[in-house]
Amino acid sequence: MPWDAATGTLIRTFEGHSNWVSSVAFSPDGGHVLSGSHDKTLKLWDVATGVLIRTFGGHANAVSSVAFSPDGGRVLSGSQTWQGELKLWDAATGALIRTFEGHAGEVSSVAFSPDGARILSGSSDRTIKIWNADAGGLIRTFEGHSNSVYSVAFSRGGGRVLSGSADNTVKLWDLAIGALIRVAPACCRAATTKRSNYGMR
Repeated sequence: MPWDAATGTLIRTFEGHSNWVSSVAFSPDGGHVLSGSHDKTLKLWDVATGVLIRTFGGHANAVSSVAFSPDGGRVLSGSQTWQGELKLWDAATGALIRTFEGHAGEVSSVAFSPDGARILSGSSDRTIKIWNADAGGLIRTFEGHSNSVYSVAFSRGGGRVLSGSADNTVKLWDLAIGALIRVAPACCRAATTKRSNYGMR
């Protein structure tokens, strides 16, 4: 559901998924919305009309995270399969470009680098992985969290990556060498206990 940021007014409701919607994203030009759901699909919507443009099907389990490439030409999805699966799609045709496999647990969060050349994923296997978006190969694995990784992001310049985990920490990493730069102190333990327990199921 897009809302007017200035007034808080609901602009439009997009309906079509048959189960929870777990992740949403705007296209870089703001003209489209991407949604991922526990119904195992991604859906692409027209913001102006609310019309469903395309459904992407192919995941064997719930879609947990979605993202647009910086140029809007590709979309990325992470799934809750225990094989740790990511899929890269052509936004214009709906065709599957590539499947990335290598995590030993559910993929909870995905992101594109600012130049669109690399893909970042975080998983319940407690690792973060960097992938080559064009060739499909694994570039590097970041290890150091003691619980599921639920959120990942690239820095604006693309040289650093950030991860948030159910171990109550945020970690900053150097992309080029895979080194841990900094750890934000554990905090808010009471607020994150329920999520942490869920992540360890």
